[in-house]
Amino acid sequence: MTDRPQPDEPDKPDEGEPGLPGVPFGPGAAASFDLGQLMRMLQSEGPVNWEVAGQVAGWVALEGGAEPPVDPADHAQFDELARAAQTHVVGETGLTATFRAPLRALGPKEWADLHLEALRPVLEALAANLGEVMQSGGPTEGEPETSEGAGPFGTDPFGGLLGMLAPLLLGLQAGSMIGYLAQHALGRYDLPLPTGDEPSLCFVVPNVVAFEEAWSLPRADLRFYIALHEVVHAAERSVPWVQERLVRLTTEYVSAYELDTAAFESKFGAIDPNDPTSLGGIAEDPDALLGAMQSPRQAEVLAQIQSLTAVLEGYADAVLERIGTRLIPSFGQIHEAMKRHRLERGEAERFVQRLLGLELEREHYERGEAFCAGVEERAGVEGLNRLWEGENMLPTPAELDAPGLWLARIELPE
Repeated sequence: MTDRPQPDEPDKPDEGEPGLPGVPFGPGAAASFDLGQLMRMLQSEGPVNWEVAGQVAGWVALEGGAEPPVDPADHAQFDELARAAQTHVVGETGLTATFRAPLRALGPKEWADLHLEALRPVLEALAANLGEVMQSGGPTEGEPETSEGAGPFGTDPFGGLLGMLAPLLLGLQAGSMIGYLAQHALGRYDLPLPTGDEPSLCFVVPNVVAFEEAWSLPRADLRFYIALHEVVHAAERSVPWVQERLVRLTTEYVSAYELDTAAFESKFGAIDPNDPTSLGGIAEDPDALLGAMQSPRQAEVLAQIQSLTAVLEGYADAVLERIGTRLIPSFGQIHEAMKRHRLERGEAERFVQRLLGLELEREHYERGEAFCAGVEERAGVEGLNRLWEGENMLPTPAELDAPGLWLARIELPE
């Protein structure tokens, strides 16, 4: 059972309906296609057309519908629960002693808008890597760039077209990625996303309600659990080096893709410059669009990302269990539902995780949980809290599987 249906792509309107607002692709777009509109969209500075990304993210997040309003009473309730959660998390960890995050109770589109901006540094690094290859297919040396009778993209329509389309295609891709994540996000920290903005608390009210109803969970218990979850993760991100390291590693990972240019040319060669609606199929096939292969350098970075995220998730789960088992009557039921929520993702969401090096399977979460439990058993909560003293206190991949090795390195007696 899942919290709500997780389609690989939004439900499509009946044939003949317009496509994405302001975007000349998508279901029914051919009948309303405007070449002038496309040419305006091709005028973009930087590797990503962020205007298109925002439009696509909002459309995908709402599956073509309208953003439901958030009841002020929901905002007030989450604010009260977050304050209570912060008090308890401070008592367990000390991490939030000087931390007061802004709180948002919002809908999926607002979540998408927030995270499109928060993830912008990582997405731009990814786009710059992909765009460099896409834009390298210009005319060969010695060939004129234009000639009598040439089409709108010159004598080399493939190379010129890719150069013009790169920001648009990458905007489509970035927007769809964030939109799919927004469809099921309950807060900011369902997944360990490499956000670059200030840590904050976020509750996606329509998704929380859908999750509550799908799992038949007590409303008050679930909302307090989610508040605890958000607060402890925001507290972790408030440790000065934590978020910086996650963003740095993820940026390094996405910048190291080695692209299969032959696959790119094979896929993009089917584009008809006179029929830009042919781009729709590419945007809906992200694996073919990227044509990316993992490089040896990525494997090393991936191990570091997985160690960091395993610790973040394992520590948060340990704190949640210590607090939740005391204060939330239905904690066991909710905790299991939340574990299922973060693991049972649609293919589109899993693609985003794979792309960023953040696809965590059950065993990765279990490694983090086992490490934290092992440290607590040997050195208590105080020993575990030494994780946050500095970046050098993070366990290596080997230490993650052997807490005693970590304790020996930081010179704590077992």
